[in-house]
Amino acid sequence: MRTINKIALLAIALVLVVGAVGCGPKKTLVRAITMDQAAMTVDEMNSIAAEFMAANPDIQVKITYVPYESVRDKFVTSMAAAKPAYDVIMVDVIWYDEFVKAGYLADITDKITPEMRQGIFPAGFNVVTRNGKVYGMPWLLDTKYLFYNQDVLQQAGFSEPPKTWEEMVTQSKAIKEQGMMEYPLVWSWQQNESAICDFTALLFGNGGKFLDDNGKPAFNDEKGVAVLTWMKQTLDDGVTNPASVTGKEADVQDNFSQGKSAFMLNWLSAFDVTNYDTTVSSVTGKVGMTTLPVFASMAGTLKSASVDGSTGFSVTATSPNIDAAYKWLEYLTSEPVQVKYSAHMLPVWQTAFQGENLTKLVAATKGGAITAPMFAEQFPYANLRPLVPYYAEASVALQVALQDVLTGNKTPQEALDAAAAKWLELAGQ
Repeated sequence: MRTINKIALLAIALVLVVGAVGCGPKKTLVRAITMDQAAMTVDEMNSIAAEFMAANPDIQVKITYVPYESVRDKFVTSMAAAKPAYDVIMVDVIWYDEFVKAGYLADITDKITPEMRQGIFPAGFNVVTRNGKVYGMPWLLDTKYLFYNQDVLQQAGFSEPPKTWEEMVTQSKAIKEQGMMEYPLVWSWQQNESAICDFTALLFGNGGKFLDDNGKPAFNDEKGVAVLTWMKQTLDDGVTNPASVTGKEADVQDNFSQGKSAFMLNWLSAFDVTNYDTTVSSVTGKVGMTTLPVFASMAGTLKSASVDGSTGFSVTATSPNIDAAYKWLEYLTSEPVQVKYSAHMLPVWQTAFQGENLTKLVAATKGGAITAPMFAEQFPYANLRPLVPYYAEASVALQVALQDVLTGNKTPQEALDAAAAKWLELAGQ
């Protein structure tokens, strides 16, 4: 009997122990989706998540990384389910109008503190604000820059980078004629958003625009046609790499890093990779960085023209874990975290660029002494793509137009007119 009693007591004790473990604090799962290119690296994002979870043991963060081109589609598809697949999403500035109209994003206006309002660049809140309501936290303020191989330019006889697109072609032809490179120019002109980003910089750099004052397409006027004609001509002249027509920004960075091109347009994150990372770049220590040129017709009137590639992080409106999701989002976009992990993107906090904070910021990244002032010089000339709820479909129409011209299937006027007609249809005009 004593043996039976002992066994019974042990069984009860085991049940109590298991029960105690089972009744421990249950972790709230926050699922996020973001891109695996530009801005912070996957390793940096994972480190931030680990630090957050260590400080918040009741929350588990799971991040899904996909190519930029897949983020929107995966998120939109997931929103058709009763329970969304993601609680937090990285949102490009061009997606906010569509997502807000669809009711996908939580309104977090009441969570924005005075410190955030005062500390973050106003341009950051412009990214995530629609109709006076805030639908996300600013995360990345980015624009494209012109990167160039300093050694190649010097050896070709040029003392400084081009200030006009025509001058860049002239330098490229000289580099090619001297046998230094077969294709000095490389672009991200694949049929996706990267081509629209390049076209945006070129269009505004020629004094053009996407929409007129009445909201109707204007990119098919003489300025837009001239830009697309110029793009095709660089291919025909043999200074632009033919692979540009199928290339993405990552391909452009790889090509430039391998010393195969003299110039490239890319985001801020490309500088540290190409100029310092000897594991992937053969041109380290040779990379120059400057503002994007404009066309000669605008020289003296406009210093530069680039594209706004800013993004925010937002909480899904139907997430069952909105509070935990916002807590993670707030940590991810906080000033200390953005300064600590600023090697590949600069903070959205203007206070990080002031006094001693700027010293800390420059020290946090190898290229900070160059990228911080260059950001301040280029971002004022960053132009927005149209903020319209039908942008995704409109962008595809324009992407097709660019491809039709670059591959020789249509004239610039024909292709842009067809895209403009589609934009009018999408806008219901």
